Amino acid sequence: MARRLRLHVPGGFYHVTLRGNHRQPVFFSETDRDRLNDVVAEAIHRLEARIHAYCWMTNHIHLLVQIADAPLGQVMMRIASQYARAVQTRLDTTGHLFERRYHAVLVDADSYLTTLIRYIHLNPVRGGLVGDPAEYPWSSHRVYLGICQRDWVTTGFAFRILGNQPKNAAARYRELIGNSEPCNWGAGELVPHRDEPQVLGSDEFIARVRNSGYRRRPHQSLDDLIRVCGERFQVTEDLLASRSRTPNLASARAWIGHEALAGRVASICEVARRLGRSEGTIRYLMRHNTRDSRKV
Repeated sequence: MARRLRLHVPGGFYHVTLRGNHRQPVFFSETDRDRLNDVVAEAIHRLEARIHAYCWMTNHIHLLVQIADAPLGQVMMRIASQYARAVQTRLDTTGHLFERRYHAVLVDADSYLTTLIRYIHLNPVRGGLVGDPAEYPWSSHRVYLGICQRDWVTTGFAFRILGNQPKNAAARYRELIGNSEPCNWGAGELVPHRDEPQVLGSDEFIARVRNSGYRRRPHQSLDDLIRVCGERFQVTEDLLASRSRTPNLASARAWIGHEALAGRVASICEVARRLGRSEGTIRYLMRHNTRDSRKV
């Protein structure tokens, strides 16, 4: 008999569902969802995880999380405990806000990432809350559309799967969301593995995980990032370090900053020195070019 699959996979992608205790509501005002946004942003920054999609429903939440070295349980414990503490303090109540155990499925991102993002973003439609997912303000769908910004949401990975060019990727994303009826978990393309119900992936994917062949594929150095950036934005390293302030170069510099931080490649200070700019300038570009830099 094959040994049990080890579900802690550094760099792995997980679809996580966390429900209210006894399926009771976990949000009691619109500001509660804003508070959860802040809690998630802080948790993934501290534990170096990434959020590729989310949806805050009434009595449960969905997350598509990519972990680093810290186990998923540590990420989710921090999110659940800090949010529950904030809500309970405001409402002057005690007891469990969430179920004791979250549900998590390890995902083969190469095969299922965009389908799973679609499933998460269409939750409010499937639940009868809205007719158009863009009408629902508490998911990352509006981030993917460019309607709002959440610096802690990573869209670049999905957009690179959808297309090499930002405009083409954005158009394919809109088609992905609008082409057909919302799918259900366990039906259509979202059926967990027959022998490993905690995995959304093929036999080959499971074999890679068992053999420790599934690893993060971060850029190895700042040189690598600059080279990839040059290919994607059609710019040279000399141009990146020049005085030119064209929109394309601004987006390229912001992309390097985002990827350097997310992949733990270099600090903003190191990026700034390499590009001949101040740290404040790089941070400004990252704030004001979030959409373009992460979609490329």
